[in-house]
Amino acid sequence: MKRHLINPGSTRATYERLHFSQANRAGDTVWVSGQVGIDPATLQAADGMEAQARLAFEGAKAVLEAAGASLADVVELTTFHTDLRGGVAEFMEVKDKYFPDRYPAWTAVGVTQLARPEFLVEIRVVAVAGSGAD
Repeated sequence: MKRHLINPGSTRATYERLHFSQANRAGDTVWVSGQVGIDPATLQAADGMEAQARLAFEGAKAVLEAAGASLADVVELTTFHTDLRGGVAEFMEVKDKYFPDRYPAWTAVGVTQLARPEFLVEIRVVAVAGSGAD
């Protein structure tokens, strides 16, 4: 089984500069690197948990689509939060819009910091392409 690196056009510079892929696909399984709440046009962090969570899920969605999968195919969600007390309820509201049913396994981890001080949440997903189809 051959591994395929997934780096949609706008993320190619990240691959070249920071030496990591947005995702890897082997067979039907797709491992998506951590996605954060940055505006892809400006590379600036969004203000607040809701906006950052939305952008992180949109990033994961775009990477999955480039890999031939979708959010419906996500079997595992891991999230890293800088404030588990103050932001998880707001995060869950956003998460539930992207996963309204057939919920993936989810692990939420509290951390003291992420890659940039303004980041509030980072998400990573594992998907099995085609598994979300009814």
